[in-house]
Amino acid sequence: MAGIRDTVGRQSGRAPLVTRRSLLVGATAAGGLALAWSVWPRDYRPNLTAAPDEHIFNAFLKIGDDGHVSTIVPQCEMGQGVTTLLPQIIADELGADWRTVAVETAPISPLYANTLVVDEDSAAFMPRAGVPDFVADVRGWVRREWAVRHAVMLTANSSSVRMFEGPCRDAAAQARVLLMMEAARRWDANWQECDTQDGFVLHQGKRLRFGELAAAAARLTPPDPPVYRASSTDPLYGKELTRLDLPAKVDGSANYAGDIRLPDMVYAAIRQGPFGATRLKSIDKKAGLASRDVLYVVEHERWVAAVARNWWAANRALDRFAPVFETRGPQISTDRIDAALSSALAADGWRIAQQGDVEGAMEGRTGIAAEYLVAPALHAPIETRSATAAVDGDRLRVWVATQAPAQCRAAIARATGLAESAVILFPMMAGGSFDACLDHSVAVQAAIIARQIKRPVQLAWSRAEEIMRVPPRAPARAKMTATLNSAGGIDALVSRIAVPATNHEVRARLFDHIPADIAQRNAAGKADAAAVEGAAPLYAIPHHAVDHCPADIGLPTARWRGNADSYTAFFTECFIDEMATRAGSDALSYRMAMLGDAPLLARCLLTATTLGGWEGGLSGSAQGLACHAMRGSYIALLATARPSDGGLQVEQLVAVVDAGRLVNPTIARQQVEGGLIFGLAAAVGATTDYEGGVATARKLHQLGLPKLSQSPEMLIEFVDSDREPGGLGEIGVPVVAPAIANALFAATGRRIRRLPLSAHPL
Repeated sequence: MAGIRDTVGRQSGRAPLVTRRSLLVGATAAGGLALAWSVWPRDYRPNLTAAPDEHIFNAFLKIGDDGHVSTIVPQCEMGQGVTTLLPQIIADELGADWRTVAVETAPISPLYANTLVVDEDSAAFMPRAGVPDFVADVRGWVRREWAVRHAVMLTANSSSVRMFEGPCRDAAAQARVLLMMEAARRWDANWQECDTQDGFVLHQGKRLRFGELAAAAARLTPPDPPVYRASSTDPLYGKELTRLDLPAKVDGSANYAGDIRLPDMVYAAIRQGPFGATRLKSIDKKAGLASRDVLYVVEHERWVAAVARNWWAANRALDRFAPVFETRGPQISTDRIDAALSSALAADGWRIAQQGDVEGAMEGRTGIAAEYLVAPALHAPIETRSATAAVDGDRLRVWVATQAPAQCRAAIARATGLAESAVILFPMMAGGSFDACLDHSVAVQAAIIARQIKRPVQLAWSRAEEIMRVPPRAPARAKMTATLNSAGGIDALVSRIAVPATNHEVRARLFDHIPADIAQRNAAGKADAAAVEGAAPLYAIPHHAVDHCPADIGLPTARWRGNADSYTAFFTECFIDEMATRAGSDALSYRMAMLGDAPLLARCLLTATTLGGWEGGLSGSAQGLACHAMRGSYIALLATARPSDGGLQVEQLVAVVDAGRLVNPTIARQQVEGGLIFGLAAAVGATTDYEGGVATARKLHQLGLPKLSQSPEMLIEFVDSDREPGGLGEIGVPVVAPAIANALFAATGRRIRRLPLSAHPL
């Protein structure tokens, strides 16, 4: 049983319960559902709107009579460049002129379901170990079909290009053929002998603009399967094209939820109570309404909102309303969180992954162990949660940044009692998110306020409210135990990780609209494979296992950039360094000896150490290594860091990434740079203590985030590859903290096993 230690430090874990009966029942249920769905008629057609001079070709593409190409993007633009990457794929396959390409946000439709994310995250809910292939296949089909039927348009898991490159290319190929068919009809030629380039259809010296052909071409029937364009002499794919969202962001014309202005609109600020089973008990309504410019107060069982002629007046009035909240049960605190993690680590856990005979390999041998701890991590985007809502007759219009628009609309409808068809959602760009926009509280609150005061309202959370109320990435504690072979290499490794079952919480909030405190309590004790994702080593360790020890910390937790990999990589890569030191080997050689089965990662590691001038990890060198793989991408990082009079000083980060084909190398570099800075923030801060059920921090400057002047020199190189594209939005995050921690050991001889690193005297 997990948590039972014998004299040699051996540990084991229980597997999620899978019985023969549950397999049969699961297979029968899934099979029955698959059969029912397979005979359930469905015909999803594009639900796009078009101007009089525009023509809809398919769900991803419209072409105007003037030749403009409108590309439809079904993902939330939150800085990752998706509103350039997907149009670039479409324009390349279509043969369009990049100067004529525009972007529109996709409406809610099953045609844009992100089945890849649903499939990847399914391990959190349906254990695969011991499940026959036919059951797994049926389950997979049912999951994907469920995602389509519920229009699960998630933006997550660095999946935008990985999921939509194929559909975008197919859509462009289909439209291209239709344009060539219409041109060939006019020329009395064979359409297969035509080509497209720079917005024209070409054939033997003749050419016609897309705009001239669009109206007639859109009425034709394309061949099936799609006919793809032959390789171009000047492809757009792989070019460093200027981002389509950049001009509007530079000149300020880009609209976010907080930029919406409507006639007769008022502004709201909100105050919510501590985390937990909290209810609003009372307010001083008379004093609050006497505040200057205050118009209304809206009370809800979980919050109170002041509505005024401007946001500052509304926010100031909240103090005069003096809301009093009451919370049932013990209040959340840092001490309680730490105690819950320690208790979970000592208790039984769930065996999530295993290879080889771990127990047998550790039998009769003394294990080497180390414990690590990471604090909760905040999202801290520049844009705090904001939404604008307006009643429009029997309908409700809502402007909000969301990573799951269909689920956001459903949450609003459920809270207001409206039909989903009566809620018109306008998905906006996000000023950063890092998965915070999977929480739809602000949209629901704005809708409730607008319905009650019967005026358009814009609700924006204060920075303090953002820090206190958006659930953080979960804290975690790990015990790493290993036995070594005669050469000092790792023979067996057990990673026991105490952490909440975050994905069960997120799923309950997102799809079942369950309040955060109830979702947290319901998830306590459940096995969650995604909570320990990235812990299974890529190294050639003969015997290894990963145990999840669910921790009931009382604090609701959320998805975050890098998710579990952001802490599992810290545990693994720091422990590997410790084992290298124990074996008397330098960190590079020790890793390379175990990467025979991971050549792509090995290449990244060798290249990074060559570019960065690896000095062998000698004492005083202040250099540290870390490498990781996730979402089909590989990264190795060489960090140079040392203590200084001003605290931790990170001087340089050298990263080498293999992410397969790159749609736009400039955006790829931006994503890795952003991930490295995000990882640096988590390594040195981006956290808060909790007391009395609330965060003790209130402002950004209290989070210990790195400043521009403290940002290190960064050298980023990509490995040339023709592999399928891997994820780029998260890959830079997990390696930063372990590389810096390992660099500090090289500089000082002291191991730091807790994040943030800046919490320790250097």
